[in-house]
Parts: sequence; C-alpha cells; structure tokens
Amino acid sequence: MNRTDVLDVAPSKPSPLKERAARYALLPLRIFLGVTFVYAGLDKLTDSAFLAATGDGSIGDQMRAVRDSSAIPAMVDMALEAPVAFGTVIALGELLVGLGVLVGLLTRIAALGGALIALSLWLTVSWAVSPYYYGNDLVYLIAWTPLIIAGAPYWSLDELIRSRRSLRTA
Repeated sequence: MNRTDVLDVAPSKPSPLKERAARYALLPLRIFLGVTFVYAGLDKLTDSAFLAATGDGSIGDQMRAVRDSSAIPAMVDMALEAPVAFGTVIALGELLVGLGVLVGLLTRIAALGGALIALSLWLTVSWAVSPYYYGNDLVYLIAWTPLIIAGAPYWSLDELIRSRRSLRTA
C-alpha cells in the first residue's frame, strides 16, 4: 500500500456513541470549573480572615507575601491599595464566573473571566512556584480555553436562548 492509497480512504462515519461523546465532551470540564469557582468565591466571601487587610490568612498578607516574587509586582501594589475591596472583587468574580459556566449563560464571556482571574493569579500568586507545573493557576488558565472557544452548546441557557431565537425567526 502506498501513500496515495491511505489518502484515498474515506473516513468512516463515527458511531452514535462517539458522536454523543464528542457532543458532550466539554460538560465535565464545565461542571468542574463551575463548581470550583463557585466554591472558591463562596469560600472567600464567607472567610472573615481572608477579607481583611492584615492578619493570618488575610488577602493583604497573602499579597504582601507574594509581591516580590510575582511577575508583575506593580499589579500586586495596585491591589494592596485596597486589599479588602480587591479580595471581594476577586471572590465575586469567581462566583459569577462559576455560576455563568454552570448554567451556561454567556458562557464564553464567563470563561474569559475565569481565564483572566487565573492569569492574574498565575502572574502574581503562583508565578514563583517551581517547577511551574506545581502551580495550579496556569492549569486553570489553560482549562478555560476550550470553553472560551466552544462555549456551552448543550445543557445551557445559551442553547435555550439560541433555540428560542431561531424559532422566532423561522
């Protein structure tokens, strides 16, 4: 068999099971990231130690601890001007991103928000982690990418809105 024989073979049609698996392939990622970000946001919002400018476990002390080892110390300095407000914004952002992805509402925008949160945490909190694969923020940044690209085409409010719009225009 030569090379042209291989190229002439038509691809076989995937089985219904493979089609269904491909259709829902991003659902586990969407559920994991959504639940994780909702949990992270709620955890921060309900932790009085975290939402403080100083003290053990406070956002302020955490930022001061990573300031000199971060990729962008000026970014940490900006957050340190109002650490409690910054911590609250991050927590609310995580909560909204997680809920958006879980219900599939504005999923691409929510995923972009999740990626931006992960990017900011990677550039600040986990930048100095060595080797890099021990830090989880980079992994979260990359994990959001498929949802930015594909959105939530199934089991989502985005899908419901699209289908109702198409029914109205039909």
